[in-house]
Amino acid sequence: ITIVMVSFQLCYEDYRWWWRAFLYAGSSGLYLFLYSLQYLTSTLNMTSVASITLYISYMAVLSYGLFVVTGTVGFLSSLVFVRYIYSALKVD
Repeated sequence: ITIVMVSFQLCYEDYRWWWRAFLYAGSSGLYLFLYSLQYLTSTLNMTSVASITLYISYMAVLSYGLFVVTGTVGFLSSLVFVRYIYSALKVD
């Protein structure tokens, strides 16, 4: 989906795609964290503050790691895509 969004940006002549490509792909980490909060409130029966804090802390670290990994993969794949489409252009 990142490559599609970057290509839409390039069609609208918005060439500032670098950080947006990272954020498009990295948003799966935000989705994981929000889903973990929903799972905490609906399914888990934790009552102590320490266990809730530990769960939220671990899920925040895991979600951040997923954000960085998927954001990097999305950015690098978009970079390869952009270099490929601009290498095919001929400048006369």
